[in-house]
Amino acid sequence: MEKIRVAVIEDEALFREMLVGSLSRQVGLEVVGTADNAEKAIALARNAKPDVILMDIELAGEMDGIEAALAIKRESPEIGIVILSSHDNPRYVTSLPLGESTGWAYLLKQTVRDLSAVVLAIEGCARGMVVMDPSIVARLRPREGSEVSRLTPRQKEVLRLLAEGYNNSAIARQLELEERSVEGYINIIYQHLGLSGETEINMRVKAALAFLKSSQREGKHGSTGGVTPG
Repeated sequence: MEKIRVAVIEDEALFREMLVGSLSRQVGLEVVGTADNAEKAIALARNAKPDVILMDIELAGEMDGIEAALAIKRESPEIGIVILSSHDNPRYVTSLPLGESTGWAYLLKQTVRDLSAVVLAIEGCARGMVVMDPSIVARLRPREGSEVSRLTPRQKEVLRLLAEGYNNSAIARQLELEERSVEGYINIIYQHLGLSGETEINMRVKAALAFLKSSQREGKHGSTGGVTPG
């Protein structure tokens, strides 16, 4: 099995070195380059052609990480982008063109300490998935009356894990289910959301987007805010 080729774009040298060191020790990953600003990131993507780029959202210079990511996607839509951010507001997630191009992930920088979550996001992006930070997903609740709100509690659990980038076997392990049971739940979710006649990846992406767009954020005191583009 070929390794996933990863580039790291981060302007804080110590954090960049920590990421490179941690990722280089992963069996299925290969770090093929680093950069500390948007312009170098675009050139690196063009020359090294990594499978996935970890992109800091706040870069010094004229372009930030989102602008660099969009520029890279326009040139090479097959490259997956993992956005690294300090902002846990879902509006930053919905500012990404998730419905137009696949292979996106949004991770909080504090989540990077959990290397398994970073690897999951990288692997998901490499497959063309849309992957959300688990702490953001955990605070989202389906809006009353939405299609997602009509799912059963178990179906919602499966959909949340799907939105975090888990494949069927990993969802089965998380929920202590048989993998065929997970496949059954996912097929019912697809039917409920009106998803059919497309590739499995496209349906998983659209299911994850449906969860994100039909949910609202649960506030610290029980209040919620709609997940809409900022």
